[in-house]
Amino acid sequence: MDARPIGVFDSGLGGLTTVKKLAESLPFEEIIYLGDTGRVPYGSRSKETIIKYAVQDAAFLAEFEIKAMVIACNTVCSVAYEVLKDIYDIPVHEVISAPVKAAVQATKDGKIGVIGTAATISSGAYEKAIKKIAPSLQVFSEPCPLFVPLAENGRTSATDVAALAIADDYLRGLRESGVDTLILGCTHYPLLRGVISSIMGPEVTLIDSGAETAKQVADELRSMNMLSPGGADVKIRYFVTDSVNGFSTLASRFLESEINGRVEQVTLE
Repeated sequence: MDARPIGVFDSGLGGLTTVKKLAESLPFEEIIYLGDTGRVPYGSRSKETIIKYAVQDAAFLAEFEIKAMVIACNTVCSVAYEVLKDIYDIPVHEVISAPVKAAVQATKDGKIGVIGTAATISSGAYEKAIKKIAPSLQVFSEPCPLFVPLAENGRTSATDVAALAIADDYLRGLRESGVDTLILGCTHYPLLRGVISSIMGPEVTLIDSGAETAKQVADELRSMNMLSPGGADVKIRYFVTDSVNGFSTLASRFLESEINGRVEQVTLE
């Protein structure tokens, strides 16, 4: 048993979808969440800058003596995961391998689509991970940079005309390629599940990277006998690098529950 908290960080708000799934899978665990909202987005930054920010984010979480770290940002995972893994001697989880395994198991036609930020897609991280497991599968990727602002501005309804038009523009090529499985390679994207499904069609399986990663973290902690003994006043603490008020409003949308003032603003540099 291990009562230390789990640390989760993202460049902004998207990682909250992972936190939500972690809290559901591991109800007795304390979670420390850092959203680098003052420097979002990471997706358009250089590799050097992303690594610099990721190292600072991880160092902040490490101050809480966490027992495991979750990089809930696909951009950071695709660029800086190996750097952070080499720094820390605790389990460091990324949000790429778990959804890749799920997608490989789910596809029937051997055609997998991947959507994410420009940095995630240009890194080829998902394609490499898929090919490593199943070289014969075909992978089709598409950057969808406007999905993040759509999610953060609440434009997520499957009847939202603007969201549907943007999604159709991004996803038309993937739909025409015949993919039967689509990895939502950004933790913001699950909020747009209805929009994406409307464009891709009900026959396409959507893989939520945050949800699959939460399952992976829970399984590993269980196998290592590192779960919290429970019984304590379990809590989730939120830290941001920009406005607390703005974060609280948006976080409630991502988590589908109120966070009731449990947010603190911090400085990383």
